[in-house]
Amino acid sequence: MPMTIFMITMSFWNLGGSMKSSVYDCVILPLNKIHNRAGNITIVEGKKNIPFDVRRIYYLYDIPGGEARGGHAHKELQQLIVAASGSFNVLLDDGQNKKIVTLNRPNYGLVVVPGIWRELMEFSSGAICLVLASHKYDENDYVREFDMFKKLKLNFKL
Repeated sequence: MPMTIFMITMSFWNLGGSMKSSVYDCVILPLNKIHNRAGNITIVEGKKNIPFDVRRIYYLYDIPGGEARGGHAHKELQQLIVAASGSFNVLLDDGQNKKIVTLNRPNYGLVVVPGIWRELMEFSSGAICLVLASHKYDENDYVREFDMFKKLKLNFKL
């Protein structure tokens, strides 16, 4: 099953993101966990066990209770979002459908495709959100206003 998820995801990106993206294109990707009596390790390698090269890594932490992060979409950027510690929810919205995904295991990641509005919320105490991104930071890739996002989706430009 994990290979099927990967193949479906890869087919979307091989089209250059040119098709209209949907929340159903965002999938949970199991990451290989290597167990050792001294602790576990999970290795993530771009284009090997995730469908894109990693150009930027960042993490969110010390998020106060009740706060939300994200609240934007990307035109080109792809992401793998992992709950490195604790748990949180990710609201995905494609302009027609919404889906909430709970992340709470460090060996599972959520692949978020371009053209999807995302909000991260309901962080547990001490949660750490690790994000692997396909591009370096580019403000022009962001859609930060939800009304503009809906307009771009309606006109098939996102």
